[in-house]
Amino acid sequence: MSQTRFHGRFETDERVCEHPTCREPGEFRAPGYRPNGFDGPGEWRWFCLDHVREFNAGYDWFEGMSAEEIISAQSPASGWRTESPSFGARAAVDGMPRWADFDDPLDAISARANGIRSRAQREATMAMDGRFSKDEAEALETMGLGSNTDRRRLRRRYSELVRRYHPDRNGGDRSHEARLGKVVEAYQLLRKSTAIA
Repeated sequence: MSQTRFHGRFETDERVCEHPTCREPGEFRAPGYRPNGFDGPGEWRWFCLDHVREFNAGYDWFEGMSAEEIISAQSPASGWRTESPSFGARAAVDGMPRWADFDDPLDAISARANGIRSRAQREATMAMDGRFSKDEAEALETMGLGSNTDRRRLRRRYSELVRRYHPDRNGGDRSHEARLGKVVEAYQLLRKSTAIA
């Protein structure tokens, strides 16, 4: 896909304009259904030149915002007040170190890499122990438990993690839902395990 530099055209024969009545090539992108975010670039909608102009004429980025939110979004410092998850108060809940704990960014990167490496080594050790399958070893690591876990400790840890990650306990914040899902999945696997007494 080549881009013509000065007017935003991405020339392609494969993409068709997303306007329902148009069959022209979709060579111009417009904001899509999912915005850019932590998970990577968002999705684009693709239109021909006439329909992207029509889309842009009706697009309002500030739609649904209050006057204060609009002024804040237009501020030159907009975005600088947003805290990165690695620096936030809830960072390091999964065992990885917080960036804010380090003076040198290279030390922080090294510590995170060592945390990932040691996690993989612990999983491998538990799986090689013979008592746990690879999936069970990963589930124990997700729960933050070792190979000496019993059912009582598993239940206690599960209820602790559910309280930590559930949106109802975090003022409706749903940012930890994926982590909560992994914890529930890990618990469901481990509670059926014959390796845990």
